[in-house]
Amino acid sequence: MSDDRFERGKALLSRMHGARGEAAMEALADLAPDLARLVAEHAFADLYARPGLDLKTRQFATVAALIAMGDSQPQLEVHMNAAMRLGWTQGELVELILQMSAYAGFPAAMKAVSALRAALAMRAEDEGGVKG
Repeated sequence: MSDDRFERGKALLSRMHGARGEAAMEALADLAPDLARLVAEHAFADLYARPGLDLKTRQFATVAALIAMGDSQPQLEVHMNAAMRLGWTQGELVELILQMSAYAGFPAAMKAVSALRAALAMRAEDEGGVKG
């Protein structure tokens, strides 16, 4: 595995998630360092960095998928926070939740509202933001 690919993935993860992304990688390092490497290399260096869709759109798709899954609350919270860092608004995320209620069900939508509330609290703690 290329260290360059890993570093590019970590840089994009940091751009999207800030210090929270870096902390998530560090939290994996002691017990599952290979998982941290796979996340950085595959999800970020390979997928998020692909041409064809901009980063903001890719993040919106990620949030929609996590809402539909209905059981990934911690990941949904951090990805909603990243979506806002990339320029999606609270209102747009609420509309996404409403749209997904027809496909994922009301329980998943209600969990998504809870995740959005947590993401908004993260935003209040975090400084700055990224436009993608």
